Amino acid sequence: MIPWPRSLLWRTVAMLIPLLVLSQLAWFALLSLSEREPRARQIAERVSSVVNLTRAALVGSRPEGRRALLAELNESEGIRVYAGDDTLAPGTLGTGPVIGHVVAELRRRLGTDTIIYDARGGERALWVSFRIDDDLFWLELPPARERRPFPWTWFAWGLLVLLLSILGAYLIVRRITAPLRAAVPAAAAIGRGDLPPPLPESGPQEVAALGRAFNEMARDVRSLDQDRRLLLAGISHDLRTPLARLRLGVEMLPSGGDAGLNAGMVQDIEDMDAIIDQFLSYVREGSNEEAALESDLAAAVHSVVERYQRRGQLVRMTAAVGVLPPVRLRPLSFQRLLSNLVDNALRHGGGDIDVQAGRAGPATLQVCVLDRGPGIPEAERARMLQPFQRIASARTDPGSGLGLAIVDRIARLHGGRVLLDGREGGGLKVTVELPIA
Repeated sequence: MIPWPRSLLWRTVAMLIPLLVLSQLAWFALLSLSEREPRARQIAERVSSVVNLTRAALVGSRPEGRRALLAELNESEGIRVYAGDDTLAPGTLGTGPVIGHVVAELRRRLGTDTIIYDARGGERALWVSFRIDDDLFWLELPPARERRPFPWTWFAWGLLVLLLSILGAYLIVRRITAPLRAAVPAAAAIGRGDLPPPLPESGPQEVAALGRAFNEMARDVRSLDQDRRLLLAGISHDLRTPLARLRLGVEMLPSGGDAGLNAGMVQDIEDMDAIIDQFLSYVREGSNEEAALESDLAAAVHSVVERYQRRGQLVRMTAAVGVLPPVRLRPLSFQRLLSNLVDNALRHGGGDIDVQAGRAGPATLQVCVLDRGPGIPEAERARMLQPFQRIASARTDPGSGLGLAIVDRIARLHGGRVLLDGREGGGLKVTVELPIA
């Protein structure tokens, strides 16, 4: 079974091809219908001429010389004449539009009592009766005389026209879908937070309007994104200044006060500062970094894991056997992605963390962070990748619910995806799939 194409170009061409084929078949059918009656008239005219000439030759010859004349006609013209006796096998006349026209035309020319067969004794030939005085004779014409060869020339020209029509349809549809193909990478670039090159605003009216509307949308999105970053930068500055004064004030409180209260206030201030950092990280992610570079995934993972190991935290790394192909990474963003996953695992997973790097498929690599914590219920895993979402058991923990959302956003920034699964034996397995460069 031939798979149905997925692209608009080939789907349109696939629908046009049957229409073009049917139009060619209809053209051949109309041509056949238009020439059917003239062809039958031509066959009848030729056969009637042969019958009349044969009758005239037999009438004009001596009776004793007719046998020699018949032999000569058979040898030179391929015509056979038989006396109408009972030794001949019974004949049959087929049905069809062409033979019907031929029979009607022959009877009009030779007389209504003319008997016509197109087969006799299992042999295909045109049999036509005629009389000389009271004697009945049969004229047998070979099939080549009443049939024409297949019109290969017309067929070849029709096939050439069909192929040219399909090629023309392909070129026309390709030209129409070209703006759509150009809009796909441009839309993907906007989704990554980049400003793509403007689309052409030329061509047909509808295509030019599409390019113009897309370019205006890209400029508006860019302007909104810049306004949002400016607003958050101002909020960050305005909030952190009073937070710094609060912390300074707490530190300057008399030492004879409640030490637990002072430590709690300091922790609250640090949590608020961390939440602000998460807000800014989620909004600004990738906007201040250069383009992705070809990188060694195992080395990038190892550099992050090594920092936790130096602090004495139990984070192990398992790398794939052999050398992994390079991937395109934004170094700072990838470090933040993996750090968020490891921090979440350390906070909720019991402090025993495994980090794995390897292949996920022929064109993708993966990084997995596994813990032995309570995990995430399957029904809530998709929701956990959205901003400000937290499971009920983690609502009392500090944080804003942006950790996995930041991970998902960074993964999509790299053209990858995040998968949440249960770990065998209990726990959570977070997999980040990245395309090979």
